[in-house]
Amino acid sequence: MSKLLVKPSGDQGKVVDVTPDSAGWRYVGFSLHRLRPGESVSGGEADREVCLVLVSGKADITAGGQEFGTLGRRMSPFDGKPSSVYAPAGAQWRVTAETDLELAVCTAPGEPGARPPRLIGEDDNTQEVRGRGNNVRHVTNILPETAEADGLLVVEVITPAGNTSSYPPHKHDQDDLPQESYLEETYYHRINPPQGFAFQRVYTDDRSLDEAMAVEDGDVTLVPKGYHPCATIHGYDLYYLNVMAGPKRTWKFHNAPEHEWLLKA
Repeated sequence: MSKLLVKPSGDQGKVVDVTPDSAGWRYVGFSLHRLRPGESVSGGEADREVCLVLVSGKADITAGGQEFGTLGRRMSPFDGKPSSVYAPAGAQWRVTAETDLELAVCTAPGEPGARPPRLIGEDDNTQEVRGRGNNVRHVTNILPETAEADGLLVVEVITPAGNTSSYPPHKHDQDDLPQESYLEETYYHRINPPQGFAFQRVYTDDRSLDEAMAVEDGDVTLVPKGYHPCATIHGYDLYYLNVMAGPKRTWKFHNAPEHEWLLKA
């Protein structure tokens, strides 16, 4: 199995835990918790900011001493916008499930107390459609670069059955602004219906990294560098939650030149 493919470790509790150490990089952390009603998880690191994303279900959230109450409208990531809470580095947080809950914990380096915790409600998320034809995908911006944070960039994408996504292939692995930014990235994948699968390839121009992965429901893929397109198969929609971070908080990508003609086709 590819070292870039992280399988969930079970059905309950912390089922995915990607840290900078485990991924072999510097910035992005990602964990996924599946909780039953009444179960709680808490955290908070002195030097890492966090975005708590309710992938599905309802939960009561407290962060940095602020009580946000019961949040979450959707019971599936394929059914509406998410509710999320941002907290700066050093803020302690706690999430208690009100229903069956899938919670994503997205982290990156941050300055302690740089800004207050805040709710990112469903109606705060902007949405857009990217691509045309079989390259259409639906994007929900949770923590875009226009929103305040130290390093985190967080976005959801739904790719309809049979379509490609993160395509034409692009990369963001060079600290070469304004042309390109260096950003590590994780993809948390869900499939609808869940017995389906999708594909993701991560590769560099010189093919020193070239991994093609079959992605199943609940898998996480790591993108330390290189191009990283996805494709889902007929009959199965693909959801993914992207977390990005790097030395500068901006998304400037470079398209694979041999495929850039598709943008004009």
